[in-house]
Amino acid sequence: MTDLVKDLSMKKIITVVGARPQFIKAAVVSRALAESGKFDEILVHTGQHFDPNMSDVFFDELSIPKPKYNLGIGGRSHAYNTGRAMEGIETVILEQRPDQILVYGDTDATLAGALAAAKLGVPIAHVEAGLRSFNRSMPEEINRVITDHLSSLLFAPSKVASDNLANEGISGDKVTIVGDVMRESVSRFVLLAKERTELLNQLNIKPNHYILATLHRKENTDDPDRMRSVFEGLSGASLQIIMPLHPRTRSRIAEYNLQLPYNITVIDPLGYLDMLLLESEARLIATDSGGVQKEAYFLHVPCIVLREETEWVELIDLGFNRLVGADAKAIKEALNEHVFRDVGDDIYGDGSASSFIVQKLLEY
Repeated sequence: MTDLVKDLSMKKIITVVGARPQFIKAAVVSRALAESGKFDEILVHTGQHFDPNMSDVFFDELSIPKPKYNLGIGGRSHAYNTGRAMEGIETVILEQRPDQILVYGDTDATLAGALAAAKLGVPIAHVEAGLRSFNRSMPEEINRVITDHLSSLLFAPSKVASDNLANEGISGDKVTIVGDVMRESVSRFVLLAKERTELLNQLNIKPNHYILATLHRKENTDDPDRMRSVFEGLSGASLQIIMPLHPRTRSRIAEYNLQLPYNITVIDPLGYLDMLLLESEARLIATDSGGVQKEAYFLHVPCIVLREETEWVELIDLGFNRLVGADAKAIKEALNEHVFRDVGDDIYGDGSASSFIVQKLLEY
């Protein structure tokens, strides 16, 4: 009878993820949910992004719970991914009857989880709520705006994000500034990453003597002129550039018949720990990735952003990162001039985001 009472007292929550970065974010929250002893968490992976690095080793090394459901959806259009994911998530919700559904960030999986839950009357909690690039041509912007307006609990990583929500009429008890869960992820995993020093030896590079670059967003890779300009800018670096090449970027380079500068060393995509190691030891990072921008900040590595706008506007406004777009001249200048300013107070909280999230989920 005691076990039955204990089970009935627990909240059942479905967590929806669709890509490797979301697993990294969910890892710290899932751990906090488990440690509270108050939640029965069911992890659903839509399969939006197929990642060969997400093997059993990935889950074992990072102590990340494996999904109970893998919907195997991905690799198609945004509409296809979202629609099929909605169908799969709806089936899981009807089977499991959760008290809440938890979604992260701004992927198609996030939107699908929010829409499926809203239509079935299940309360939605959104981690990384309130981010805005103010560019509605970005699919991610559409996903995050709709998800925020459907959610019952909105966990904002910063005051800027909270202010964005208030400007859209979302405020009050629904919104909580909790800080950024990625800060916890980086703090938790960077020491484990730094044990993998054999990667630096394999690449014949030394700490603080190389630049790490990533390029994968469609706004860059689907425009040959932008790609040429980015690579022209990267050619002006005084240090060797290590570039883990996304499959889309690799195919576009071949399609556009682009010649990479001599100072760029192309490598295959990396697992999370290897990528975290290269980020932590780089002299500078050049990226169009939202997550890498923040990881650079947490690791105190100067970062230039190869986009026209970013949802992490506070990092630009405070001078931690520099926005350069695809302007070759601006890229060259930033590669050789940009430095990381003194950190001071952390603008994304004190590393307790997961605890705040669990507390609010319990109170709801």
